Amino acid sequence: MSPELPKEVRARSRWKMSLAAVVFISATSFIGFTGIECREQTLASLRVKSAERSVPTVAVSTPNVQKSIGTIDLPGRLDAYSQAAIFARVSGYVASRKADIGTRVKAGDLLAEIDAPDLDQQLFQAQSELNNAKANAALAKVTNERYQALLPKDYVTRQAADEKAADFEAKTALVKSAQANVDRLKALSEYKRIVAPFDGIVTVRNTDVGNLINTGSATGSEMFVVADIHKLRLYVNVPQAYVPMVTNGTTAVLTVPERPGKQYEAKVEASAGAVDVASGTTRMQLVVDNTPGELMPGAYASVRLTVGDKRDVLVVPSSAVIFDKDGLHVATVTSDDRVLLKHITIGRDLGSKIEIASGLAPEDRVIESAPDDIADGDKVNVKEQSNPATAPSSSNSVHLNNKG
Repeated sequence: MSPELPKEVRARSRWKMSLAAVVFISATSFIGFTGIECREQTLASLRVKSAERSVPTVAVSTPNVQKSIGTIDLPGRLDAYSQAAIFARVSGYVASRKADIGTRVKAGDLLAEIDAPDLDQQLFQAQSELNNAKANAALAKVTNERYQALLPKDYVTRQAADEKAADFEAKTALVKSAQANVDRLKALSEYKRIVAPFDGIVTVRNTDVGNLINTGSATGSEMFVVADIHKLRLYVNVPQAYVPMVTNGTTAVLTVPERPGKQYEAKVEASAGAVDVASGTTRMQLVVDNTPGELMPGAYASVRLTVGDKRDVLVVPSSAVIFDKDGLHVATVTSDDRVLLKHITIGRDLGSKIEIASGLAPEDRVIESAPDDIADGDKVNVKEQSNPATAPSSSNSVHLNNKG
């Protein structure tokens, strides 16, 4: 049997155990409280960060102030100001040819001659018929005069006198008919000479000496094409949105690939006045001076048209424009960093930029790319963008690829 511990030892042991229990409980409580507090702090921090992240950060800038006058680049096609396809009016064979492609001619210059023996014989026959008709008319005239002289003395009847008068009128009409036929064939014979209708250059030749010319053929082609190229027509298809800005007298600059670095001036002369359904464009006709003869009809040209007027306008990125069921808007940011949607009217679509006609002020802070769900009064974080182009600029350019 083990000896019993003294009372003091047993009391000290119980006291130590109680103290350890108290220390353990206190430590456990402290650790638990500290963990809970840390968790609350973490949750609070997460809530703050989540709230901050729920407020979108947007890039804003003020609208660019530019001159509304600008340019649009379009493809164009050059054509001769006057052009004539020359066909033969008489059948026969080409007896001679005086011009070839590239030959510069004056009005009335001989291009070719046609030998038309059939036409010559028809003219000879017509002249003989005319002589015969004149002889018959002369006889009818004498006979009528005789009958009219005998009528008062009743040597001839009234019926016979009237018949001779009518016969004379008929023979006179036959003379006029025969004369007209001779004149027609003489005029047709003039077409045996193929001449230039105006000053210009021969651009097409489809005949040569000895070729048969048959005016009755349904597949006949022109013998020559003569073009007046001292000035040229330039045809450009202008998009519908720019048509009101391109008026008669509007200037344009054109370039052609065969003469790099050289520019030519053109002016708008006429408009088709209608929009082509397929392309959504209106054909414009411009006039180009080509006195040096450097430009060629039928050539492709790049045309830069000057459009607009010289007033200052506001320009924003196209990504800033919002289109919804209520129309066109731009999202701006107020002084307290809240969103304000403004209704706008577009002046011109310049591709990556939009010209604003109304609804925006130069000092407005415009959100360059607004979120889809943005609404009036939303809080935003603002990221200011530098805008070096707020000063007026001389021009702006739109590049379009509308082949026509």
